[in-house]
Amino acid sequence: MTWIGEVWQLCRGDEVLGEITITEADFPWLSGRFAPRSGFADVEPLFVEELGLLDVLQESNSKADVEAWEAAYDRISETVRLVAPSEPVAEFLLHIKGDLAWFRWSDEPFDES
Repeated sequence: MTWIGEVWQLCRGDEVLGEITITEADFPWLSGRFAPRSGFADVEPLFVEELGLLDVLQESNSKADVEAWEAAYDRISETVRLVAPSEPVAEFLLHIKGDLAWFRWSDEPFDES
């Protein structure tokens, strides 16, 4: 399947917070240009925090650092949903930095083990 050119949406409830136009597909990761809408400003700090903690994990893989990143990402997944062109996805891991977004997704919830 080719994803290039597809537009995915970041939503909170019924509000579209932004759109991701896919420019690169390296399955399972997709990446593209992120076009925020006005409501994105409310959730942007969650993504800034998550990426900051992910950077920490590049240097340290301590249990406390992993737990801090997981808690930050839980706040994202509890607040927003990712919608593919056809329907919302069951689970996703999404990073947004400026006008770039990269993510992976699943039609089924991720295996917690």
